[in-house]
Amino acid sequence: MSPFTIDNKVGEVVTVFPKASDIFKSNRIDFCCGGNLTIKEAAAKQMISAEQLITQLNMLYRQSNPNKDYINWKEKSFSHIVHYIEETHHQYLKEELPQLTPYITKIYKVHGNKHHQLEKVKTLFQQLKTELLEHLMLEENTQFPLIEEYDRHPTHETLERAVSQLDRLEKDHQNVGNILKELRKVTNNYHLPEGACRTFQLVYKRLEHLEEDTLSHIHIENNILFKRLFNLYA
Repeated sequence: MSPFTIDNKVGEVVTVFPKASDIFKSNRIDFCCGGNLTIKEAAAKQMISAEQLITQLNMLYRQSNPNKDYINWKEKSFSHIVHYIEETHHQYLKEELPQLTPYITKIYKVHGNKHHQLEKVKTLFQQLKTELLEHLMLEENTQFPLIEEYDRHPTHETLERAVSQLDRLEKDHQNVGNILKELRKVTNNYHLPEGACRTFQLVYKRLEHLEEDTLSHIHIENNILFKRLFNLYA
């Protein structure tokens, strides 16, 4: 029996089988902010065959070792998930965003007259950087400590505080997702122009990796951490 059907939700599939994110990404299917769509709905949105998508997913599932590098999030405490997010994804963003900034400024100054998309890339990246750094501060200084407090003292009052700003955080994720989609659009899926210099190549490669890490980051928060808390509060 095949593990996945067209009625499975995209986010749930990635939670069970993380490598599915590669297939969704290659088909431009949003598995973090759009994780509540079924595979059938997501495929229709991208005007691709849901049946072919399912065939790809199930084939990859059978070929892969589903337990390799797999974290069973259902067995992890809220505090464990919070620490993982901070140590893995937050730390990456705190290092990468300021490091990437001067490279983006450089290629805009050197190549902006010829490659007009770079002005938009520079503007979108600055928006992304501002949005993400403000978001990290809200999570680390306010919401994550409240989630950890609930983990230590699971009462209705602490749960209420733990979910108090999750709606706002999910809206932040949606904004970030929209900026990432626009960056991919203006760069023509990070397609390098002919004769692109090494710095140009470096920027596009690192922007694409930034997108990949941020989508995984949002997925863990929306579809695992926040969803569990919302389900308890419902």
